[in-house]
Amino acid sequence: MDEIGTYLAKMQSNAPLVQNITNYVAMNVMANVMLAAGVSPAMVHAREEAAEFAAIAQALTVNIGTPDPEWIYAMEEAAGVMAAAGKPWVLDPVAVGATALRRDAGARLLALKPTVIRGNASEVLALAGTDAVGHGVDAADAVAAAEAAAHDLAQRTGGVVAVTGPVDYVTDGAVAWRIANGAPVMPQVTALGCSLTGIVAAFAVGQPALPATAAALAYYGLAGEQAVAQSTGPGSFQPAFLDALAAMTPEALTKGARVTQA
Repeated sequence: MDEIGTYLAKMQSNAPLVQNITNYVAMNVMANVMLAAGVSPAMVHAREEAAEFAAIAQALTVNIGTPDPEWIYAMEEAAGVMAAAGKPWVLDPVAVGATALRRDAGARLLALKPTVIRGNASEVLALAGTDAVGHGVDAADAVAAAEAAAHDLAQRTGGVVAVTGPVDYVTDGAVAWRIANGAPVMPQVTALGCSLTGIVAAFAVGQPALPATAAALAYYGLAGEQAVAQSTGPGSFQPAFLDALAAMTPEALTKGARVTQA
């Protein structure tokens, strides 16, 4: 990808309002990450207002990390509004293979054809109906093991699938990219994966989903690399990461992104 920083510049110019129906663990971290990136986050999950709010939001994220039947209805209704309006929404199928409730929620949301699906390898495999090793929030499968499932999901939904791990894999079912940016400490800080979903949604506003998703992953991973240089462990990494997100320029992203066609 040439001039990948242009996607960051467009996202920053948009400063989009992104509605997030996410889990209890992620809300505070996710809001801070999105604010640092220049995004306006709204944690709106009540069924009584989720669809109404979706009408004014520019993008939506749906995360099934702490599922509740009423929240799942709210997710479906908000996603339906987004789809009808042609606005992007991103599905984060956290631990989708772990329980019947999660499997059912994943199938119902998948039927609404998300713009982007972002998950680890085990989640993507489970969502695609393929046997996966991991059933909790952590991936026990390698990214490479989920590439075929990612292609299948992308073709079934008409959207983009991002399998995140040490080297991310993103595809629309026809073209695929690998993103090698990131830092090993990032999985040791709770909710950074969930927060990435919000960044992906923000990048997808007004931009083609495939390159926008790849750019979002590179931006996030490069900020992680920069934060490692300013920290000594997970505790000091988190504030350094927020600072790196806020300080990133389009030029720095273009220079530091490691994105290759698969």
